[in-house]
Amino acid sequence: MRFMVIVKASKDSEAGKMPSEKLLAAMGKFNEELVRAGIMLAGEGLQPSSKGARVRFAGTKRTVIDGPFTESKELVAGFWLWKVKSKEEAIEWVKRCPNPMEGDSEIEIRQLFEPEDFGSELTPELREQEQRVRKQASSNAKKN
Repeated sequence: MRFMVIVKASKDSEAGKMPSEKLLAAMGKFNEELVRAGIMLAGEGLQPSSKGARVRFAGTKRTVIDGPFTESKELVAGFWLWKVKSKEEAIEWVKRCPNPMEGDSEIEIRQLFEPEDFGSELTPELREQEQRVRKQASSNAKKN
C-alpha cells in the first residue's frame, strides 16, 4: 500500500521561516531510517503558498489564483510518499517522526489509489496507457 504523508503548513512555514539546523538534522535522520526500512519512495518540503498558484475549474472556464492562500491550516508544507503494509504501519512511522514545526503541527496520512481500485472502469487499454505514462515519468525523474 502506498500512502502520501502530508505535513500541514504553519504560520511560520507560510512566512518562509526556515527550520533550525537541529530540526533539519532530526528530519534527515528520520528520512534515513525510512530509506533503510525500504518505506520512503519520495519526500520534499514545499515553498510557502505565496510562491504558488491555484487553478479553479468551473466547467470549461479556468481561473488562476495567485498565492498566498489565507487558510494556513489547510495548506501543505511538505510530503512523503511511503510504501507500507497498512495504514496502521504508516501511523506508527508518523508517531516516530520529529515534530516538523517549532510549535504545534499536524501530519495527515492518505492512501493512494492503486489500479485495481478502479475495477472494470480501468480497461486493459487504460491500464496499458497508465503503465506507459508511469514508466516515462520514472525515466524523466531519473534524468533530472
